[in-house]
Amino acid sequence: MFPRQLEYLVALERERHFGRAARACHVSQPTLSTGLRKLEAELGVPLVRRGQRFEGFTREGERVVLWAHRILADYDGLGHELSQIRGGLEGTLRIGAIPTSVPAISLVTSPFCERHPLMHVEVVSLSSREIERRLAAFEIDAGLTYLDNEPLGNVRTVPLYRERYVLLCAIDGPFAGRSTVDWAEAATVPLCLLTPDMQNRRILDDNFAAAGTVASPTVETNSISALCSHVRRGWSSVMAHAWLSLFGVPDAMRAVPIVAPQVTHSIGIVVPEAEPLPPLAAELVALCARLDLEGELDRLVGDGRRPRQR
Repeated sequence: MFPRQLEYLVALERERHFGRAARACHVSQPTLSTGLRKLEAELGVPLVRRGQRFEGFTREGERVVLWAHRILADYDGLGHELSQIRGGLEGTLRIGAIPTSVPAISLVTSPFCERHPLMHVEVVSLSSREIERRLAAFEIDAGLTYLDNEPLGNVRTVPLYRERYVLLCAIDGPFAGRSTVDWAEAATVPLCLLTPDMQNRRILDDNFAAAGTVASPTVETNSISALCSHVRRGWSSVMAHAWLSLFGVPDAMRAVPIVAPQVTHSIGIVVPEAEPLPPLAAELVALCARLDLEGELDRLVGDGRRPRQR
């Protein structure tokens, strides 16, 4: 059994198509099919249900796919540990980040790259549920996500900061001159919010419900940039304060803290629970334990109008 054959199997599980799986592995389709048949012969069980096209995995194949993910993750971990012994971590650190945490991710990846200059980092924006799935499948090494609202199981966590919420609205809108608004008031203006599949939206819906109201957004999107675009055209949106750390509040807009109550949620790094931790996860956990992202975001957000200069 060779790691390459397991990579073919994992690619087929991900792509659900022989041709696409072959392209993902940078081999021809006959090469991939031959590798899978050799794996079946070595294990002595059929793994793939074949017809005119890919029809799924056999019962045995489903189990082998799970083991393939684990074996490939351990194989990568071995390579990382050997590179560390040779003089420095090499490879790719894969992080999934919920959209509301994306502005803060560079506060993690920058010091990681400074400490490990031979490393490459990939960051993808994912929902919290997709982060959970990809962690379980060893498709990412870590996630930046909520820790206390819909907590993930079988993970090790490092809290990084508390997410707060503001109403981003027109500077001359209904709340001009107000220093705060409450959740019930925020529900009365035309809103654009994230889609319900995003955990941030589920948190906001719970906050509105606790205030005895329901938010009925006119526009829903999975893009924070799209939210800001619609606010510029007259809508309002409830935003996580970390987004103000990028550019402050855009011209002609205001960010009004939402209180009564002021709700916060913990954002942090999650990695699969394992003993010992894989080298990349161990290094990331150790680094994050030393960071002060709460203080850094407060310095960047400043007074809510423009980021403070460092």
